[in-house]
Amino acid sequence: MRNDKRDEFVIPNALPVADLSSLHFRALPPLSLYIHIPWCARKCPYCDFNSHETRAAVPEERYVAALVADLEQALPGIRGRRVTSVFFGGGTPSLFSARSIDTILGAVRARLVLAPDAEITLEANPGTVEAGKFREFRTAGINRLSLGIQSFDPRHLKALGRIHDGNEARRAIEIARRNFDNINLDLMYGLPGQVVEEALADIETALGFDPRHLSCYHLTLEPNTYFYRYPPALPDDDATAAMQDGIEARLAAAGYEHYETSAFAKFGEPLIPHPSSLIPARSARCAHNMNYWTFGDYLGIGAGAHGKISFLDRISREMRVKHPERYMEAAERGAPVQEEHAVGADAVGFEFMMNALRLNQGFPARLFEERAGMPLTAVMRELDAAERRGLIERDRARIAPTPLGRRFLNDLLQIFLIKEAGLKVE
Repeated sequence: MRNDKRDEFVIPNALPVADLSSLHFRALPPLSLYIHIPWCARKCPYCDFNSHETRAAVPEERYVAALVADLEQALPGIRGRRVTSVFFGGGTPSLFSARSIDTILGAVRARLVLAPDAEITLEANPGTVEAGKFREFRTAGINRLSLGIQSFDPRHLKALGRIHDGNEARRAIEIARRNFDNINLDLMYGLPGQVVEEALADIETALGFDPRHLSCYHLTLEPNTYFYRYPPALPDDDATAAMQDGIEARLAAAGYEHYETSAFAKFGEPLIPHPSSLIPARSARCAHNMNYWTFGDYLGIGAGAHGKISFLDRISREMRVKHPERYMEAAERGAPVQEEHAVGADAVGFEFMMNALRLNQGFPARLFEERAGMPLTAVMRELDAAERRGLIERDRARIAPTPLGRRFLNDLLQIFLIKEAGLKVE
């Protein structure tokens, strides 16, 4: 992108430069729905999500009723808005029965305007029990399945505390392919004791199933996890960088678009156009996650679920009660939201960039005002600083991280965080 002519950098339909103290929206962003199911068969040692190992019978029916009550109580803030995607995350949502998933989706359709072509994703483990339900999930209305494979190597699966083995993973993918056109495979690299050749072997195995989407995550040691307290021996930085480079090159050669930090989409398939105009019609990008990255709105229901809802003059963030039992009690008495706060004008620039700069191709310049409710001039000094350091490139239409900015994303985002903290931008 050209960036040598600053006088040509136009901010389309910008608000007055002086109006930087509050948010103003001409139209509200797209809306997604996230549904959290917090239970899993076993808590993985690297997982920092709000997930709880099943030690007794899961109160499935009661939890479904709590979700419906939660949704009912959220309606005043989103009434009349169309939902473009639904995502069941966890935990392990596939532990629930297809009947429960059908009940939840029925409640959604009865209360919200769900787009006819809405992407409806369910996260699933490749264990034998869950795989046996795949056909029923499809009948219930799920049209995209995300399988938590992580690796096909039995040694690495054991190190990660996964309850499936490589053969179960392969069988689950075959069953999924018979029932779903749109499948994502989650893989991880930088695993304990892993070498570059083993990471690339996992990619080759995954490519053999021709999935439309792959998520490839670098294993990180997150606080409040077993691995953080008792760190395993991990590959060094040089090895993980070689893994990352090798994965990106192999997937590019196989026709996958590396569109987000950890996400790769098959390009060129005759897919139904996504509801978002920001996603190419012939791309298998995850529409739900793209709504996150482009700073869209999302209602989150379920234990510990987070949400972001825009109004004409503000953005509200909220979090549900975290513990499943206390969440059900709170939803039953009509108070599932534990925390709620407005995103201030001093913080919205960082929050927008924290999402949008994960996209390798960046974002249209006009999107900042549309989704952040402020003119782009509000972050112009930060953009100038990022460009001087070679972390972004921009022209009149688009702003994108450079290869250096993608590799040092945290350093890039720190520039926008400085403003939120009230510090001087150099």
